[in-house]
Amino acid sequence: MKTQIKPLLFIIAIIGMVSLAATYPQQKQEEPFKAKNLKVLPKDITKVELDSIMDGFKAALGVKCNFCHGPSKTDPKKIDFSSDDKDHKIIAREMMEMTAKLNKKYFSKYQEKHGVAAVQCATCHRGKPEPKLEIVPAKKG
Repeated sequence: MKTQIKPLLFIIAIIGMVSLAATYPQQKQEEPFKAKNLKVLPKDITKVELDSIMDGFKAALGVKCNFCHGPSKTDPKKIDFSSDDKDHKIIAREMMEMTAKLNKKYFSKYQEKHGVAAVQCATCHRGKPEPKLEIVPAKKG
């Protein structure tokens, strides 16, 4: 009788583990990230890198995503990140290229030594959507 109980307990334990595993929520496998319509940023950029760059733009200009990105044509409540419908997105690309050229031409030797980008969006924008030129009078004396 004892020899029959051990296999029965083993089978019950296996059934219990299988039942428990079946009720455990299945992990959804993420699809690899593939950004669309990138013209300045690298095509193989990760979602984390892209989000970090976009967060930097939002902070430097004091804006939200919809400043550069237009609404989806199928669902206007959503943003179509790949669309080029808004002029600000085109301007942003031009500004990215401009800052890269300025940094390479004038500050590359300092970047290598100090690891600092000399010109960034916030350099001119200072948290505002449109950069304003402020002329500060020189101190006398």
